[in-house]
Amino acid sequence: MSLKGKTVFISGGSRGIGLAIALRAAADGANIVIAAKTTEPNAKLPGTIHSSAREIEQAGGACLPVQTDIRDEAQVLEAVRRSVERFGGIDILVNNASAIGLTGTEATPIKRFDLMFGVNGRGTYLCTQACLPHLKQSARRGRNPHVLTLSPPLNLQPRWFGPHLAYSIAKYAMSLCVLGHAEELRPYGIAVNALWPRTVILTAALQMIPGVRPEQCRRPEIVADAARAILNLDAKTTTGNFFFDEDVLRAAGVSDLDAYAVVPGARDLLPDLFI
Repeated sequence: MSLKGKTVFISGGSRGIGLAIALRAAADGANIVIAAKTTEPNAKLPGTIHSSAREIEQAGGACLPVQTDIRDEAQVLEAVRRSVERFGGIDILVNNASAIGLTGTEATPIKRFDLMFGVNGRGTYLCTQACLPHLKQSARRGRNPHVLTLSPPLNLQPRWFGPHLAYSIAKYAMSLCVLGHAEELRPYGIAVNALWPRTVILTAALQMIPGVRPEQCRRPEIVADAARAILNLDAKTTTGNFFFDEDVLRAAGVSDLDAYAVVPGARDLLPDLFI
């Protein structure tokens, strides 16, 4: 099981889960495209496309960092063009980029609403659309193409909408893309699946969730290892799934998940949103 030689296009991969997935794929010898906005260091959000590229290359992969706002069609198309020019194609798309805002209606500025909808639903759709010709080519070449989106299983229980309606709708828009694209792209042999953590993951987004302590979290590596396992499954027979990281790893034979905890041995891990 390896991603060696595959080209992986990752949106928002300059930190957190996206970077962890990139590093895990790079350890296999994959080519990584980091399509993210951050080019200058920020004290509140460490990591840039350039620092990530250095880490990825040190991990064993080749990397192309491309400054990309995935809300901008021209920038996404240019990032895809440069990816194909550099690596000869795209085999895997990871829709990782996401904006969060856990606020009610009165406390959610429309500017924030637009950001979440632009990045989450529209960005996922746009990146998939832009990569699709190359994913089809990957399928024709027998390279097992995948689209993997970091989004939750669809659940219309009101309790997931009431506290943060805008975010829930925006995040579920990503999941609806999984549902629809899996069916649309099935005839081409392109897998489209979703992946979501069962517990809170220690990333910069944790700043948006009040009251969560790092010792109640797992590290991003659990999602990265689960992503690698999914991306090695047969694209023709594994599509339209909403996976949880724990379940994927257990199915792959990993029985001890304790090593992924920020504090090994912790037993009060918090369930993630939408669980």
